[in-house]
Amino acid sequence: QVQLVGSGGGLVRAGDSLRLSCAASGRTRSTYAMAWFRQAPGKERQFVAAINWTGRSTYYSDSVKGRFTISRDKTKNTVSLQMNSLKPEDTAEYYCAAGTIYTEGDYYRRGAYNYWGQGTQVTVSS
Repeated sequence: QVQLVGSGGGLVRAGDSLRLSCAASGRTRSTYAMAWFRQAPGKERQFVAAINWTGRSTYYSDSVKGRFTISRDKTKNTVSLQMNSLKPEDTAEYYCAAGTIYTEGDYYRRGAYNYWGQGTQVTVSS
């Protein structure tokens, strides 16, 4: 089993920045891809960003591209999401995820990830 613990959420104003972190423990594998998804009330969980196991390839949804940056520290088994220029529409519960990804299209797919964190709330006021 792999345990993921997300942190760093909070209440900020539009235009502010926030940094989310996710720590992995348990039977982690260095070949796991890591990702962030988010879910707003009444909506489906959506892809935000992902990073491959080497850390050299990153993937973003169009809505966050240019504002968010995903990174990972393999020595510490952590993944971070730097969120800049936050907008009210970024308000959601953010979840980190881990899994073995075989094709590029799977980075964006919720069902491709085996392990999920508990979620951390991000609220952006206008």
